[in-house]
Amino acid sequence: MATKSTIKTIFKIRLRKGDTVIVRLGKYKGQTGKVVAVHPTENKVTVEGINIVKKAVKPNQQHPQGAIVEITKPMWVSKVAIVEPSSKKASKIGFDVKTDGTKTRVFKSTGKEIK
Repeated sequence: MATKSTIKTIFKIRLRKGDTVIVRLGKYKGQTGKVVAVHPTENKVTVEGINIVKKAVKPNQQHPQGAIVEITKPMWVSKVAIVEPSSKKASKIGFDVKTDGTKTRVFKSTGKEIK
């Protein structure tokens, strides 16, 4: 029998790599950036230039003396929202199924298709 720790939950994340998002909560509130990576098992996204932390690195070939490097950490999906380009405001994402069966993402606020 599988225990709770061995089961990996995959969350439904409506954001995609390349989407422009705005941070709605936390230290980076109000800043915008592009989604670099989506992590469905963690329910997180990595946003370019947001949530940058410093990390000490042991000596290796790139850093023979060791170093303190800045890396971008993932943040919770609930803290970000997609930016609607015409109004430059945050919007939710919905889905629209066309008559030929194709499914497209749309902005809930305006109903326009997400490119």
